[in-house]
Parts: sequence; structure tokens; C-alpha cells
Amino acid sequence: MLSTPDEILQQLRQRQYAPVYFLQGEEPYYVDYIADILEKHVLPEHDRGFNQVVLYGKDTDVAAILGQARRFPMMAERSVVIVKEAQAVADLESEKAFPFLEAYLKNPLTTTVLVFCYKHKTLDARKKLGKLLAEKAVVMTSKKLYDNQVPAWITSYVRGKKQQITGQATAMLAEYIGTELGRLTNEIDKLLLNVKPGQGIDEELVQQMVGISKDYNIFELQKALVQRDVLKANRILSYFEANPKANPLIPNLTLLFGFFTKLLVLHQRGNPSDADFKKLGIMNSFAQKEYSQALRVYDFGRTRDIIHLLRRADLQSKGVESGSMSDGEILRELVFLILHPVPLSAVVGG
Repeated sequence: MLSTPDEILQQLRQRQYAPVYFLQGEEPYYVDYIADILEKHVLPEHDRGFNQVVLYGKDTDVAAILGQARRFPMMAERSVVIVKEAQAVADLESEKAFPFLEAYLKNPLTTTVLVFCYKHKTLDARKKLGKLLAEKAVVMTSKKLYDNQVPAWITSYVRGKKQQITGQATAMLAEYIGTELGRLTNEIDKLLLNVKPGQGIDEELVQQMVGISKDYNIFELQKALVQRDVLKANRILSYFEANPKANPLIPNLTLLFGFFTKLLVLHQRGNPSDADFKKLGIMNSFAQKEYSQALRVYDFGRTRDIIHLLRRADLQSKGVESGSMSDGEILRELVFLILHPVPLSAVVGG
């Protein structure tokens, strides 16, 4: 049975346990999160010593897994078998092991909760094992979020913790941390520990706790580019050059590339609506105003040229046609070319 993370979590809150779970996907957060709940909450602590086993894929095989799964619990209602890093079980997808897996999955021991944690990849649903699991087990596939899904996920996660977060704080976390849910939850949980009573997470708290300088960060540089504030941009660049470890070039290029790529899409919409902004993950009014201003400052052709400049800077950061330029010099040249519209052909040699 194919299930979403929310569906499984709802069942677990009601203490409804399936005989077999197959948790898989490129995004490991929900695989680990659900497995952790099963590990800590199916059995009371005093029953785990004899009735709970954790195996690791590289150290086990199908025969050993099924041997543990077929054991009856000792003076307990259930036993739990968790296979972590199941993608490393050498014979899991072999023809030789399939009949044994098939026999167990068709008639699992109802007193066992068997959990496979198959991380960073998915089984081929067209093959025999994938089809069998979809029919006989609870299968959850956790996909990586798209960039435009991250703000809504952050808001939902914070609300699930009975707290609030401002739109600007959400945008900063989404842009600065990215789509990796494990990192996002770690940072949000750290923020929640420092929220003052009666207050939610705001941009000042994010700047303070996530290590983003209030005045000298990529978001302020982006704002300076939109406002064509040359003096402010140069001050930020000088700060970046003085603090290279806190302001690495490649993540900053990635954030700027994301901004101007979205800007190009908005140009293609002609007169973008609120729905167009939201489809791109531009959820709050503050961010929408910044993009609206950028649409006026950088027309379609100029935005397209800037994306070429960003790709060029990315290649330079990897040592392509950069000579002896430092990361700070690469970013400074890029910002100069964005703020001073030199013909692209003059930069890239036609």
C-alpha cells in the first residue's frame, strides 16, 4: 500500500502498526523520522532489550532479516526489527532472495513490525520486488522538495510546533538553507528554542541564530542589486572578502542564480499575477515587492544576460578561465557587470 508520510504519522499517533514498512526516497528526512518514531514508541523501553533489533544493511542479508522477523516476542505484545541503510543489503533485490521475501510478505508475522529504511534512492516500482511491496507492505516514498515548495513546508512545520513565523523569516530560511529537510528542521528547532514568549520567529532571530549578518549577507546584496545601490553592494562585497568562510562563493552564486531565474520566468508571464508568484515559491508580500521592483529595473534581455554572467562566474569558481582570480574577485566582477550593463559580447568574447 502506497502511503504519504502524513498518513503513516496519523496511523502511528493512533498506535496502528503495520507488519511491514518500506520507507524509501531521495529525501532521507521522513525515512529517518518515521523509523525513529517506530524505534522509540512501538515498544515500551523495558520491552526493547529482548524484542527490538536494529540491523544495518552492509552487515546483514535477507536471510538474517527474515530470521529476526519470524521470532515471536518474549513477554511482550510485539517485536520490532528495523533495517537501517537497507539500500546496502547486498541481496535485497536479487532473484535468489525474492522467493523468501515473497513468502514472508504474503504471510508476515503479525506480532512483528519490520521496517526497511531504504535511503537516497527508490526501488524500481516496475520490478517484482517493487510491485510486491506496493501490494503487501506500507510503502512510503519521500521525494526532495522543489524550491517553490520549501516556504510552505517551513510554515507548516512551524505551525505544527504551535508557533508562528514571518514571511521574511520564511524566505530567508528557504533561500539560505535550501531544500534539505534535515538541515531545515535542525535550524528551525534551534530557532524555536530561542523564541521569546508571545513572539514568533522573525527575520532578526533568523539572522542572529542561523549566522546571517544583519547588514552584510546575500539577501542584502540581492536587495542592493535590485535597488542599483552601488555603494551598499561594494560594502557588502568588502565584508564578504574579509570573511570568506562565512560567505562562500558557490552558495551565494546559487542564491543569485535562483533569484534571476525566477525573475526571467516572471518576465515570460508578461504581467505576473499573485498566483504566478506563488507558483515560484514567492509567497510573502515583501518578496513579491522585491521581484516587482526587479522586473522594472532589469528587462527580459538584461535578465537573460545576467543569467549568462552567473553561469560564467560559476565556471570561474571551478577554475575555468578565471586565471588567478580569488572568489572575492569573481563575485566583485560579477556584481560590477550586473550593475553596469556592459554588452555581453564584450564580456564573453561574442
